[in-house]
Amino acid sequence: MKELVVVGNGMVGHRLVQAVRDRDTAGTWRITVLGEESRPAYDRVALSSYVDGKSAEELTLPAGADPLVQLHLGDAAVAVDRDTRVVRTAAGRELPYDALVLATGSVPFVPPVPGRDLPGCFVYRTLDDLDAIMAAAERAVAAPRAGRRSAVVVGGGLLGLEAARALRLLGLSPQVVEIAPRLMPVQVDEGGGAVLRRLVETEDLQVRCGVSVTGIGEDRGRLIAALSDGIELDADVVVFSAGIRPADGLARGAGLPVGERGGVLVNTACRTPDPHVWAVGEVAALEGRTYGLVAPGYAMAEVVADRLLGGEATMTPAELDMSTQLKMLGVDVASFGDALARTPGALEVVVNDPVAGTYAKLVVSDDAQTLLGGVLVGDASKYATLRPLVGRRCRPTRWR
Repeated sequence: MKELVVVGNGMVGHRLVQAVRDRDTAGTWRITVLGEESRPAYDRVALSSYVDGKSAEELTLPAGADPLVQLHLGDAAVAVDRDTRVVRTAAGRELPYDALVLATGSVPFVPPVPGRDLPGCFVYRTLDDLDAIMAAAERAVAAPRAGRRSAVVVGGGLLGLEAARALRLLGLSPQVVEIAPRLMPVQVDEGGGAVLRRLVETEDLQVRCGVSVTGIGEDRGRLIAALSDGIELDADVVVFSAGIRPADGLARGAGLPVGERGGVLVNTACRTPDPHVWAVGEVAALEGRTYGLVAPGYAMAEVVADRLLGGEATMTPAELDMSTQLKMLGVDVASFGDALARTPGALEVVVNDPVAGTYAKLVVSDDAQTLLGGVLVGDASKYATLRPLVGRRCRPTRWR
């Protein structure tokens, strides 16, 4: 029997184990999974629902007992010896492998601002992070003093807006600080960002774009976030949600090549230059690029499972689609294809209705015959119709 070691027990690592076990009817692989957290794999996409009242058990991903799968929680991998094919863990385990899959995910990026380690400063990434934030918010709300209880969220992307919503539910007045000139700069353009900002500000959320946090201090038991424009924001809680970085330290220590912006370099089969080592999910730099959504990670997991059992699956462009549809603070947002019109010669067709609070942009080819992408804010009901049309030549009337 062959030994498969999976480092990482997040959503993608969990999916990989499921995919291998579903295909491996002959019991070819015995699987050992190392999870850094003390909890079993849970739905990180639905993390904010924990604040809404969902329990950790409800968020836990299903995993029945399986004699061919051994899970070690709270025991991180600390070193990989690729010569002897052994993984060493923090608890002193030495695990031999025939195949090793790195599914270590990512870590929050915290800007190097003075004061970022003060009590009351948090990241928004795990259930343990949310437990700590909820406890801090509860203390602030219960404190016997006058005035509002407030929070500062550093980062106005998808996770930052989710964090702001959670803090509002916890009884704090959140202010979002985004260094880019608009909210959700990866998903929406300037026009869509302006509409999104107006809509979320109606939900009792203050937004400051185009500025950064330069330092965090303390004053009479509260935090003070100093901004690059000279403004100071007082807060009971500061949450950093300024992006993520691939958790590729284990791979670097093992001498595996990484991308220019981090991540373990893999080919379309999700294999590293070491034929015994694979990488999937946010830690994988597929031909140099990392992907921060769960759908490409799931596709990578399926490819590796197929390869481990003798298949020839590869990642396809369709599986790397970064299109997304979501509801943020009650606001529908969607982007698909070349949403930011980076294709040479691309044309943009925009319908901005400030009265209705909606924004729609289609990006088309220079001959206006091919849909390349788009952005929808306030009303994303056409997303399911438009997304499949990306890259296809079609009549303009079908885009209406």
